Amino acid sequence: MIIRPITDQDLEALYQIAVESGPGFMSLPNDRDFLKRKIRRSVDSFTRAATEPGGESYLFVLEDSETGDVMGTTGIESSVGLRQPLYHFQHSRQTYRSRDLNISNHVEMLNLCSHYTGCTEICTLYLRPQYRQKDYAQQEQHRQYAGKLLSKVRFLFMAQHPERFAETVIAEMRGVSDEAGRSPFWDWMRQHFLDMDFATVTLLAGSGNSDFIAELMPRYPLHTHLLSPAAQSVIGEVHDKTRPALKLLQNEGFVHRGYVDPFDAGPTVEAKLTEIRSIAGSTPCRIELADDDQQLEQVSDSLIMLANTSVKRFRAGIADKALYHPADGVLEISHALAESLQLRQGESARFLQLPLSGTPAMDAVFAVPADKEQIHAR
Repeated sequence: MIIRPITDQDLEALYQIAVESGPGFMSLPNDRDFLKRKIRRSVDSFTRAATEPGGESYLFVLEDSETGDVMGTTGIESSVGLRQPLYHFQHSRQTYRSRDLNISNHVEMLNLCSHYTGCTEICTLYLRPQYRQKDYAQQEQHRQYAGKLLSKVRFLFMAQHPERFAETVIAEMRGVSDEAGRSPFWDWMRQHFLDMDFATVTLLAGSGNSDFIAELMPRYPLHTHLLSPAAQSVIGEVHDKTRPALKLLQNEGFVHRGYVDPFDAGPTVEAKLTEIRSIAGSTPCRIELADDDQQLEQVSDSLIMLANTSVKRFRAGIADKALYHPADGVLEISHALAESLQLRQGESARFLQLPLSGTPAMDAVFAVPADKEQIHAR
């Protein structure tokens, strides 16, 4: 499996992902023309010599190295809300008191805002259903890490190029909706504010047409006790299929501070760029090609995710075997792995240690002696 920047040739695969993901996956609307523009914007962003976040969009795909099939996609928006406002509801609690009557009342409310303007957003994480199946993962053991690779690869890219991204990183999590694409939260909003079905409104928002939010959505505090019980129950909750992605981000240090999507009330989580665990725990290194791949023996407690340091020709993947020399900052890898990641002898790279399934998390930097030590990637 290899992560690489998306290209124009990936349009059909991206369209199929947009169809499969269904309503509510707003970053990939089911619209070929929009997706074509999204790909082109990403291609331009990867070739831009950016020194600060300026609205660039980086879209990656996960490719099956054996078949060339696109298994999934993941992305980063360097700074959101600059071209079009990024709206959220702030979910908060207000306390009303009467000293004379000695009475107090606590009221939860939703306030429309654009709190995260200028922040970096990680987005568009989707692993196609056929690659989530156990029979696929069992063909090669490292394939079970496809979802983690899609999620964490963004942090390796950001760790290597921090100047391209904002101090605060956010992720909008998909809210609760059923198989037919109906959202309990939006059902109530539709009845009282905007008579438009959930699929249409998310398509408009995902396509960048967000003016209607400010024009037609409630501008004043909306007391949540006025909502239906079904709508109230999903505020800040995630779609069942989004729970694994949320758990991964929580393990990275992302937290929810009360901001939710205006359509399905899914939570937005945030973290400081330098405090994201995979960024702080990633290790820069220099590549050395092994004379004999047999020397790259495996160990049983960890694996690594490895990426080159390029922008335009970025590649990342999970190695089968590697040998780290911490005293010299050298990572010894096979010729085959180097070729797949477009790495040459002496070039810089960055890796991240990952615990294997069922093992305790390891320290971010290896606690090993100065002589040769093995690290394992499955």
